[in-house]
Formats: sequence, structure tokens, C-alpha cells
Amino acid sequence: MAALTGTRFLLRKVKASRCLTPKRTRMKAKWATTLPKYPATNLALQHFEATYNIQLGPLWPSVRVSLLSERKYGALINNFSDNDAVVRDLQDKGCQDFVSCTEQGVQSLAEQEVGRDSDGTPGKKLGEINNNNPFGDQEPAPLRLSSNIKCFVFPRGDIARFKPSRPDEQRLLTYYLMDAASLLPCLVLDVQEGHTVLDLCAAPGGKTLALLQTQAIRFLCVNDSSVSRTSRLKKVLHSYAPKELLTDKRLRVTSFDGTKWGEIERDTFDRVLVDVPCTTDRHSVLEEDNNIFSKSRTTERRRLPQLQTELLLSGIRATRPGGEVLYSTCSLSQPQNQYVAEQAVHLAREEGIQLQVIDLRPLNRMFRKTFNFAPDLLLGEMVVPHLTANFGPIYMCKLRRLS
Repeated sequence: MAALTGTRFLLRKVKASRCLTPKRTRMKAKWATTLPKYPATNLALQHFEATYNIQLGPLWPSVRVSLLSERKYGALINNFSDNDAVVRDLQDKGCQDFVSCTEQGVQSLAEQEVGRDSDGTPGKKLGEINNNNPFGDQEPAPLRLSSNIKCFVFPRGDIARFKPSRPDEQRLLTYYLMDAASLLPCLVLDVQEGHTVLDLCAAPGGKTLALLQTQAIRFLCVNDSSVSRTSRLKKVLHSYAPKELLTDKRLRVTSFDGTKWGEIERDTFDRVLVDVPCTTDRHSVLEEDNNIFSKSRTTERRRLPQLQTELLLSGIRATRPGGEVLYSTCSLSQPQNQYVAEQAVHLAREEGIQLQVIDLRPLNRMFRKTFNFAPDLLLGEMVVPHLTANFGPIYMCKLRRLS
């Protein structure tokens, strides 16, 4: 009996001590059992090992290391803010606006046309650069890039970080930090004065902000099917754009199903950007949160190429004859990149829509000092991560609607 009483006394002391323990520091055994047995990041890396090792060949080991390393960023200058002092400060730190360096790229292109590279060594003729390219020996036409977009990056091999942007006197942030390669689709879209533009899958907002920097758009429609992501997009716009622009009828923010847009506004826009949801390769190998390789998202991941094709086809329908559409992903996946573009072009042709593929090979020469491009792509261009220039991945394919 005495032993039983002693046991009860000890149990009371244990319960009392538990009550004194702060709630946030208590541990529950079941938490450990709910941890994923196979982390999504591991599943993503295994998937990439099996597919990209075949797709990229000897290039894959370098890309793999880069994907698992810290990425580089660029500082997109906000033209709506008072940014003169910020630009001078970035230049003093050794940063350079990579967009303004295109003149050097054009010069090197001209040198290659006569068979010499910029360093004086023999170079390849334009038709010899990619024998598998569908353009054959046809000389690529010069690319026009959207004007007024400025983005500063640290030199190749420099892994310094940018400081967080600070607001100016108007409480507008002076620059937006993003993967500098993500600007290429906006540059290549070639927005000109008076154009109407649709950003079909706009969130989180970096590319939308870049398009606004052109200050040439007559009407911009910004859409994302997710209401929560659209809310995040609006916060970005409020931090960088003046109130009069946000309340102007020239800007419209919507949350419609992008695959239905071709039915909502058909044959309407001069330029359409279709930056589709994808496996987001770098995020997939580094972050567990919202990872598309989670077991619960297997069906969603497998359906991605179908969704991407539907979105691109919808963007093509929304483009007016004579207009252009830019398809992009942040994935290395061939089924999500080249195959989607090919399928969308085929389906559009069945509807009587004729498309012309724009040759993007000049990008390689214009920006090769800043980015690493994948060699010998059959369709489009792709920036691949590299330790000395750890941007991307970004895939781009540009189409012009003829009819």
C-alpha cells in the first residue's frame, strides 16, 4: 500500500513538472513519425539524376553542383523610383548592367560572320554553330530587345550578395532582386510603344515588374489562376509602382484560369508572355516547402506538360495575327520545354493558326559573358546554371503568329 501511495505521489510530481514546462518546448513523440520518409528534395534530385544525366550528358555534373549551390541574383532597377544614387552605388561595388552590354554582343556577332571571334581566333560561321537546328544554315535575324530595362549583376565568378532594397522618398523600393536570367523572356518579348501585353501566369511578379519598366505598354493585363499568388503579386506592385499607375485603366490584375484565356479575349494582344508553372528545378532540390515532388503532388507533377501545352495554346489564341508570344519555364526538362512548344504549334496549326518560330540563337552571343547557354537545342534557348554564373535554369521559345 505504501509503495502504491509513493507511485501516485511520483506521478503527481511528473504531471506538475509538465505543467511548468513552457508549451512551446514540449515534445510530442508523434511529430517524429510524421516526418517524410523520403524528402521531396531527395526525390527531385533522384528524378533529375535519371533524366538530366541522359538529356544533358557531360554537362549534367556541372549543372547538378550549381543547382545545389547558392544562386546568383540581379538587381532590376525600378524606373519609377529615385534610383540615381542606387545605380552609382552598385557601379562603385563593381556591378554592371548586363542589358547595356548587348552592343558588345552584337559586335562579336558581326566578327563571327567573317569567321573571327572577338579575341582574334578563328570562329564558326553562323550556319555551323548548330547543325541540328531547324533553321539550318539560315542566318539568324538580329533580335530587338525591350528598352528601358536595366539589371545590375556582379561580375562572373563574384558571389557577393546584394543588400535589401530601401524605399525612396516616395516610399517606392529602388530595385527588385531576382534571377537575372528571368529577365531574358521580358527582354526578348520586344515590347514596343503602344503595345497591348498579356502576362498569363504572372505571380510572383518579377517579370510583370520588368515589363512595366519598359514604360511603353498601352495596356497590360496581369493574370494568375491562384488568388493567393495574385495577392502576393499586388503587394509587389504596390511596393514598386506609383499609385496612379495601379489605379489606371491601363493595368488590369485578374485571377482567371489561364487555359481559358483564348476564349475570353481571342486575337487581342500584341505580346503575350506565358511563363508557365513547372518543376522549378532549383527550388525542388533545395526546399521542402511547396515542393512539387512531394508525394501528395505526384498527379499534379505528371500533368504539368499537359497543363503547359494548354496554357501556351491559350496564349497563342489570345495573340493577334502579327503579334508574338514568348513561352518560358525555369526547368531543364525537355518534355516541359521543347516538347510542349512543338505540341502547341501542332495543335494551333490544326485550328488554322500559322506560327513562325523566332530564332533566338543571337542571345547566346549577346549575353554569353553573363550567362551559360545550353548547346545544340533543337528549339528555343536555355540558360543553364554554372558555378561561375549561377543563374537559371530558364528556357525560352518565341513564336510569331502569322494568321
